Amino acid sequence: MPYKCIIVDDEPPATRILENYIGKVNFLEKTGVFNDSLKALEFLNTQAVDVIFLDIQMPQLTGLQLSKIISKNIKVIFTTAYPDFALEGFELNAVDYLLKPISFERFYQAVSKLNSEPKSETVTAQNSPDFIFIKTDGKNKFQKVFLNEILYVESLQNYVCVHTSKQQIITHSSLKNVIESLPSADFIQTQKSYVVSLKHIESTDNFSVFVNGKELPIGAAYKDAFFDKIEENKI
Repeated sequence: MPYKCIIVDDEPPATRILENYIGKVNFLEKTGVFNDSLKALEFLNTQAVDVIFLDIQMPQLTGLQLSKIISKNIKVIFTTAYPDFALEGFELNAVDYLLKPISFERFYQAVSKLNSEPKSETVTAQNSPDFIFIKTDGKNKFQKVFLNEILYVESLQNYVCVHTSKQQIITHSSLKNVIESLPSADFIQTQKSYVVSLKHIESTDNFSVFVNGKELPIGAAYKDAFFDKIEENKI
C-alpha cells in the first residue's frame, strides 16, 4: 500500500512542487494539502496519515510545534527555506530535512528513506475484504455489514452511525477508527463528520456530494483529496 501523505505549507508555489513530486512516486499517495497548521491538525485527528511534508515557518503553530504534538507513528519530512532549523528538526527524529528550492532528486532521496523504516500497521478491511463487524449495544453483540452496502458513515460526537442500503447502525467509536477499518480505495472522507462510499456517489457539485438522495457537505480541508479521487475515475 502507498504511504498516505499530506502537505502543510503556506506557500502555494512550494505546495504545487511537492504535489507534482508526490504524483511521480508510485509508493506515495497525497491525501491533503493545508496552508494552516491548525487545519492540518484537525485533519490528522480524524484521518490516518503516514507521512507529512511540513514547512517550519508557519503562522499560529510552527512546523516544529506541530511535529511535537502529532502521533509518533507519522513520519515527518521538514521542508523549509531556512537551514538554521536543521539540527532541531533531526533532534525530533524527522526522516529528512529538505531545503527549498527542492529538486526532485533530493525529494526522491528523502522519501526513499521511508522504505527503509518500519511502517506502522493498522488492521483494515483489506484483511477481510467483503465485510466488517460493528459493535452494537450489549456484551459481545456485533452486527455484520457488507462493505458494498455501506452508503456513508456519520460522526455523532462519541458515536458513529453507519448508513447502509438496509439500515442504520450506531456504535460507540470514533470516525477515525471506522476509517482505518475501511478500504481507502473504496471510501473517502468528505468532511470532518462524513466518510462516503465512492460506489454509491450519485453526483457532486463544488460544495456537496449526493449519496442515495442525501446531500452531504464537502469540507474545504478535504476538497482537494476528494476531487483528486473523483478525477481518477472520470471519463
